[in-house]
Amino acid sequence: MEIRGLLLCGGAATRFRGAKLLAPIPGEEAAGPMAARAARTLVEGAGNALAIVPVGADALRRALERSGCEVVESDRTALGMGASLAAAVAASDRAEGWIVALGDMPLVAAATVRAVRAALEEGALIAAPVLSRTGVRGHPVGFAAELRAELLALQGDAGARSILDRHRARLRILATDDAGILVDLDTPEQLEALRRAR
Repeated sequence: MEIRGLLLCGGAATRFRGAKLLAPIPGEEAAGPMAARAARTLVEGAGNALAIVPVGADALRRALERSGCEVVESDRTALGMGASLAAAVAASDRAEGWIVALGDMPLVAAATVRAVRAALEEGALIAAPVLSRTGVRGHPVGFAAELRAELLALQGDAGARSILDRHRARLRILATDDAGILVDLDTPEQLEALRRAR
């Protein structure tokens, strides 16, 4: 079953005030930028990774490719996360499912990605990890090929939340203790908080 790992790396990073996805994770500077860590995890967990990046993001492209990730440049990334996801699905249209991960959420465990993949292989329409102790849903999220048209129709910055809402009854919850499913590094302050916590 061909399930594609999709890594969304198209955000403008306005809150970070710089090239967020090229920033290293505190304590792991030698491992390269956070997007590369997210790519390696997706490759390990899903068996492959396809990143969607802005046109001309050469340094980001190189970092992702060194991590074993295929890269597609798209001007649609400027339109928001939903448009980026639609472009990534269009670039992998023959897949039988997708695991959608974010380049600024690099602390997800590969085992969590594997669990999402397994759920899709078992026939889930949508699968997502939920932190056991809080019940909060995180990333990555898996989508079956049945949702291809809805994914391709996404626009703007809303991501796939509308699809999750429409099909909530068919969402397969994957309980996990992996706190990385909720760690979104959007600002320098969040990176600094992670540094202090380590």
